[in-house]
Amino acid sequence: MDLMTLGHVGAEMIPIVAIIAGVAGGTIIVTGTMFFKAKHTKQREQSRREIAAYIAEGSMTPADGERILKAGEV
Repeated sequence: MDLMTLGHVGAEMIPIVAIIAGVAGGTIIVTGTMFFKAKHTKQREQSRREIAAYIAEGSMTPADGERILKAGEV
């Protein structure tokens, strides 16, 4: 039985390994970006709800709330 080591890997394996590494790296990047955007959206909506609650209880005016929300827009 002949064991294959990295020294015995032929040139035909290099493109296959490169493709697999590229797909794996791309998948990790896309997944990470999706989680980041989801977290960012959740935090933004939580802030909007908190500002709405402050306005509803009367401790903030609607104009102040609108100004705060517009300041956070990019």
